[in-house]
Amino acid sequence: MAQTALPPWIAQLQERDPQFASTYMAQREHVLQDGAIPAKYKLLMTMIVDAIMAHPDGCANIANRARAAGATEAEINEAVQVAYLFGGTPALVTAVKAFRT
Repeated sequence: MAQTALPPWIAQLQERDPQFASTYMAQREHVLQDGAIPAKYKLLMTMIVDAIMAHPDGCANIANRARAAGATEAEINEAVQVAYLFGGTPALVTAVKAFRT
């Protein structure tokens, strides 16, 4: 489930500390792969956290990764609703970045 375009902060980390970046990326890929919980659900959970933490670009990018892992638009919509339920209006404003424009 390798991500094609890495966020800028990962590129900066790779430049500054390639060994740590490699360790982080390996852990990230391990955690987000299919397991008892399918990858698409893990990505939807990650999208919800990004919405609650007010990371709009991350929310949009992770929603696209979830789509690539098989998430439907209905699943994206429900994840946006969960983000709102637990994060309030600020999370809703961020979560709508998951919708395609």
